[in-house]
Amino acid sequence: MLTKINHIGIAVKSLDDSVPFYRDNLGMTLSGIEEVTEQKVRVAMLQIGESMIELLEPTAEDSPVAKFIEKNGPGIHHIAYEVADIEAAIRKLRSDGTRMIDEQPRHGAHGTRIAFIHPKSSNGVLTELCQSGH
Repeated sequence: MLTKINHIGIAVKSLDDSVPFYRDNLGMTLSGIEEVTEQKVRVAMLQIGESMIELLEPTAEDSPVAKFIEKNGPGIHHIAYEVADIEAAIRKLRSDGTRMIDEQPRHGAHGTRIAFIHPKSSNGVLTELCQSGH
């Protein structure tokens, strides 16, 4: 079902302050910044090998990422696994008793389709399923 780690999501207060460290100090390639209004975040994707680091900056005080930062401070927010067929993956997980945050895929950054598994079903780790749009 899972094909690779697609990305690791990191909550940050500011993309402007955070991107230079990953791009300039660590040498990652910035592949783009976009706003995902549905999730109230600006997202910077940085390539590292076959995977990416996704920096998440909240665009509203009531966004899930803003609430995460308020509670935990900046840091690792979630891990995303690539799947070939997100609907089939959701069906399998649900039939196995996994609690989903998203029972239907929604739109993610860079043309992806995503669904989150509830942390109570994944040992406290917010886990994302991600189907590439290309």
